[in-house]
Amino acid sequence: MHELSIIASLFEIMEEKAQEKGSKAIVSVKLQVGKLSGVVPDLLFTAFDMYKKDTLARKATLEIENIPLTIQCNTCGKTMVLDDIVFICSECGSHDLKTVTGTELLLEKMELEL
Repeated sequence: MHELSIIASLFEIMEEKAQEKGSKAIVSVKLQVGKLSGVVPDLLFTAFDMYKKDTLARKATLEIENIPLTIQCNTCGKTMVLDDIVFICSECGSHDLKTVTGTELLLEKMELEL
């Protein structure tokens, strides 16, 4: 479960930033997780709850925004959201595509108690 190592790294960053601000606690955390990030959101929730004990985030909530897979066709220019991971343009049938969104794994926001 690599989600645990991701959360461990996230906590290092969060605690460092919280201490820089003189925070007493981390209240909430919001992550953006893309469909192609290779991360399972449910496992992130589990790892977060396991890891937060005895940290500044012990009472924190985790919110995850799931980012869909969006591609753009380099042939016709159409941008589309894919439900399935089938890389083909629905407009012209081209396979010449670029990923616009869906690979994200970002710490979007962290709310602190000062």
